[in-house]
Amino acid sequence: MNPTTAFFFDEMTLWHSAGAHALTLPVGGWVQPPAGAGHAESPETKRRFKSLLDVSGLSRQLQLHSAGPASEEDLLRVHGRAYLQRFKALSDAGGGELGPQAPIGPGSFEIARLSAGLAIAAVNQVLSDQAHNAYSLSRPPGHHCLADGAMGFCFLANIAIAIEAAKARSGLGKIAVIDWDVHHGNGTQSIFEARGDVLTISLHQDGCYPPGYSGAQERGVGAGLGANINIPLLPGSGHAAYLHAVARIVVPALERFQPELIIVACGYDANAVDPLARMLLHSDSFRLMTRALRQAAERLCQGRLVLVHEGGYSEAYVPFCGLATVEELSGVRTAVVDPMLEFVQLQQPTAALLAFQKQWVEQLAQQVID
Repeated sequence: MNPTTAFFFDEMTLWHSAGAHALTLPVGGWVQPPAGAGHAESPETKRRFKSLLDVSGLSRQLQLHSAGPASEEDLLRVHGRAYLQRFKALSDAGGGELGPQAPIGPGSFEIARLSAGLAIAAVNQVLSDQAHNAYSLSRPPGHHCLADGAMGFCFLANIAIAIEAAKARSGLGKIAVIDWDVHHGNGTQSIFEARGDVLTISLHQDGCYPPGYSGAQERGVGAGLGANINIPLLPGSGHAAYLHAVARIVVPALERFQPELIIVACGYDANAVDPLARMLLHSDSFRLMTRALRQAAERLCQGRLVLVHEGGYSEAYVPFCGLATVEELSGVRTAVVDPMLEFVQLQQPTAALLAFQKQWVEQLAQQVID
């Protein structure tokens, strides 16, 4: 079989250090140092995800690649030179706080460039028809990063950098970015909100991160008016509410926009046991959302679909959500059984709460239509 899904990974991305933290809190004062790595954005979620792909045999069914780092030219299409110089200087000095909830360690600048390079290569692999679709296991993540500042564990805007590189090299036209990380994709939105050629859609827990943020009324500005959609879902939203939002808002928006490429900011932190959110998704949720977007890509843009890894902080459960996603991308089902699936399915909202959640989605859908 000729693998049609490309998977981009580099061990060096797991060597980025977020420093001495307990979950997200800097150690010191009343915050006791953790026994292990400590920070929520730990390499272990990604390492265990890749390990499960390997031991399940799925890796052998994929095109496995690494890639070079994003070039300075690639970075400067999105980020200001002063910010990049400040990032590199702090990285070279051993690390520190680059922005709010954005700690770095020694060498983080070079590792972040590599993370962006993986995303660039994944997009190129699909646009050059060398793969039907692709997954970039990028770390550190990127969807909170602004053009001139880091925040929320994100230091370079991986997806935005990959989009601008593709536009510069291949003349790519309209691109849609679907962000299902549980936190709002504020960085991606801020970079493209005045652009009509990039549709940005974020499904996120209402008020979670940035703290208190909803965004339902924000539709883009200027030439980008209508090309930004926020779907703030209520805390406790589960499998059915997310799939309803994808069917009622995301897919119709894609059909109206007619993109040439779909990119997913693929966070797994809406899973039911994530420490940084309060949603109730399970591995089949991510499998079926991936299916919906894969089918949309097949109808709209010759199947061109790229997933770029973002958040997800449950070391035990992220691997099963990631495996289900890559199984769906590749069309290969392994023998792996999700040991948490039945338990999480039992935690789904009651019929009354689900009806309320769907009514909330319908109200959001009407705002988008209006």
